[in-house]
Amino acid sequence: MSQSGHIPSREEAWQLLCEWTKTPGLRGHALAVEAAMRFYARHFGEPEELWGAIGLLHDFDYERYQTEEDHPLKGAEELRRRGYDEAFVRAVMSHADYLKLERRTLAEKTLYAVDELCGLVVATALVMQRRTMAEVTPESVRKKMKSKGFARKVNREDIVNGAAALGVDLDEHIANVVKALQEAAPALGL
Repeated sequence: MSQSGHIPSREEAWQLLCEWTKTPGLRGHALAVEAAMRFYARHFGEPEELWGAIGLLHDFDYERYQTEEDHPLKGAEELRRRGYDEAFVRAVMSHADYLKLERRTLAEKTLYAVDELCGLVVATALVMQRRTMAEVTPESVRKKMKSKGFARKVNREDIVNGAAALGVDLDEHIANVVKALQEAAPALGL
C-alpha cells in the first residue's frame, strides 16, 4: 500500500468510529473485523496497525448511510476530507461488492474475506449456551453457515468467495477467524 496520505493510528481510528457509530452492535462488528484483519496481517507478515485500522473503519459510516448509494462512499468522502491515504480509502471501500472494485491488494482481499464471516462467527457465539467465543468451534460455525434461517443477513456466498479470493481453504479460513475472535473475546464482550 503506497502511503502518500494520512494513515490513522489505532486510537484515531477508534475515535472516528465512535464519533460516527453509536450502536454497540456495529462497534462490536468493527472490533471483530479489526481482530480478524490483525490476525491475517500477522499471518501474512503485513503491517498489523494498518490492517487493523482498515478493519475498524470499514463500516464506520454505516449507521448514518445504509444504502448502496451511500455506504461506503460517504465514509470514503469523509476519509478523504481528513486527508487519509487514497490506498487506505480504497481498501475500506473494497468490501462492498456492489461497488464492483477489483480487489487488488492482499489487505482488500482479506477485508472482503473476513467481513461477513466475522458476523457469522459472532452470531454463532451469541446462540451458544454461555454466549462466549470460547464455546465456538470451526465446526459449529460451519453448521450454522449451512442453516439458511440462521443469521439471514450474513451473505454465505461472500464468505466462500472471500476465502477463495484470499487463496485460503474455507475450513482453514473459518478456523483462523474463530481463533482471531477468541483472542479478541474480551474486547468483543464475548
